[in-house]
Amino acid sequence: TVLQQSFEASALENGATAAELAEIIACTSLMAANNVYYRFRHFMHDEFYDKAQAGIRMSIMANPVLGKELFELVSLVVSAVNGCSLCVTSHEAALLKHGTEKQRIHDAVRVGAVIKSLGVLVN
Repeated sequence: TVLQQSFEASALENGATAAELAEIIACTSLMAANNVYYRFRHFMHDEFYDKAQAGIRMSIMANPVLGKELFELVSLVVSAVNGCSLCVTSHEAALLKHGTEKQRIHDAVRVGAVIKSLGVLVN
């Protein structure tokens, strides 16, 4: 999209590496899948689904190029935009454990909300 291309160009101009950009794309893709899956489990209130294996590869989360704190922050923002309360709660807990301040979390979600609204306008 135009918005994605604009953000990618800006990131590269400001020193982002190809590996960092690839990881952001992979993170947002992974969270899109996880958000659908975990919202489904939450909606169903069924022990079978709660115990079932997700089977979604999450190896990118093990050793992120961006660092765990930023990866979790991006994951939280994507999860907030996608409306997955379980994922938002989980990522916020991980961020607080990393020592991330609540104001940083709040600011990141506000930026995510603005980016989402820009996407609606541009598309």
